[in-house]
Formats: sequence, structure tokens, C-alpha cells
Amino acid sequence: MTAPRLSIGLPVYNGENYVAEALDNLLAQTFTDFELIISDNASGDGTQEICEKYAARDDRIRYVRQPRNIGAAPNHNFVVRAARGEFFKWAAHDDLFAPELLARCVQALDEHPEAVLAHTYMAIVDERGEVIENYDYGLATDSPDAAVRFRSLMFTEGGDDFYGVIRTSVMRRIAPHDSYHNAGRKLVGELALHGTFVQVPEVMFFRREHPGRGDNLGSVQKVCANLDPRREGQSKARLFAEYLAGYVTAIRRAPLSSSERRRCYAVIAEWLGGKPLRKVGLLS
Repeated sequence: MTAPRLSIGLPVYNGENYVAEALDNLLAQTFTDFELIISDNASGDGTQEICEKYAARDDRIRYVRQPRNIGAAPNHNFVVRAARGEFFKWAAHDDLFAPELLARCVQALDEHPEAVLAHTYMAIVDERGEVIENYDYGLATDSPDAAVRFRSLMFTEGGDDFYGVIRTSVMRRIAPHDSYHNAGRKLVGELALHGTFVQVPEVMFFRREHPGRGDNLGSVQKVCANLDPRREGQSKARLFAEYLAGYVTAIRRAPLSSSERRRCYAVIAEWLGGKPLRKVGLLS
């Protein structure tokens, strides 16, 4: 089969409440040259039945059911490995997408060959899909300076570029999604070391906030165990240390000059100087 331009990976676990709405949004996109890979993490609710019905109706959908719950992070990595497209996007089963989102992001990457990721502005929606907050994107991820991009991601809160449209070739050059503290932010930070991001200045991505969302599970340990059950019982100190080590490794592996690398290491030192462990709640 001819490879599509875009691969969408949708990892899901017990998503019957929202997955049909997310699938409707994705299948209604004006950009149609994509494959949609659903990886069901051994859901125990009606997720399988819903997804199989959609897959039977649209041959762009590949539905895979994991034989056991492998954790959210390995499930995210599974859909990356299965991707065939030039571009890749993760889609959460509980988020919503305006019809032009994919078209505008692919267009942005076509117009900016130096960029590794394109995303749109976002809003937060509630359980009913109603907007409760608009997010003002303030990160300097469009800077031509890798250290400036990296510093912005280390020091500026917010942003959800994890769900942007990414060049698949770059996705496969960086480390897979991990399961330590704030692993998603590290992944985005590593992408920023490889190139600039483009933000389409229209609100087209709608992140749904609800109690069951993975990052609303409470403690650092619970969030990380959800990402990978093998994290169960690991200390905050270890989960934080691996987060920092992930950044150090990312800087060492990235295509940077010696000067850029030193400046990025200096950003980590600066960040640590203002973030004592007790302050960020990782030591009790």
C-alpha cells in the first residue's frame, strides 16, 4: 500500500466515554491523506467495540488491541513504530480537533522545511466539550537558536506541543517516550533541540480536562505508574533524577555545535539553581 503523508497514533485505555467523539473529529478533517493507528491498551470497557465499528467503516483505520496493559508510554511508542507516514501525530482519545487542524499543520511544515513540529493554538474544554479557558502560547520554540528554544521549554509553563504534527524522521532520531516524571515535556524539549516549531495562530486543538486524564491522577508516583506499571513503588527522587538525565542525554545526542551544547547544559544548571527539590515537591 502507498504510504500516507501523515500517521496519527491514538493510544487508548478505557476510553469509551470520549473516543467516538475524538474519532469523529479526526475522520472529519479536511486533510485526508492519513492513516489512523489505534492501539487499545487491553481496555475493559466498551472501547474495543467502538473502535472496531469505526475501523470497519473506514479503511484508513488500523485497530490493534494489546494483549495486556503495557502502560501509556509503551503504548504511545507502539503507534510511533507502526507509523508509515512522512509526518506523525499523537492524538488523545479525549481531545477534540477543528476540521482544518491537520491541513494547516501539514501546510506549515511544507512551508517551513527547517521546522520539526507544527501545532495550532489550543483551548481547554470541560467534560461536555465546552471551552473553559483559552491558552496564550508564550514559548520561544520558533527561535533559530536551539539554546533559546530549550530554555523556553525549561522555564515557561504550558504548551501542548506533544500533540503537534511532527516529522517522523525526527521522531525516530530522538529517545522514545519514557515514564519518569514529566517525560512528555522532556520529549518535546528533545524535539526542540533538533529544530524549530511552527505555531498556527488559530485555536484548533481542544484539550479536555476531566478527572480521568492521565496527568490528573495525583502523585508523581501514580502518574508515572500509569505511564508504565513497572514504575510502581519507585521514589520521587529516582523519577526526577531520570528526568534530568533524560535532558542531559538529549543534549549529548542532538545535532548541536559545541557552543550550543554548552549553552544548553548551562540552561539545566540555571534551572536547577532555581528549582530546589523540595520546592518542586519531589522530596518529602
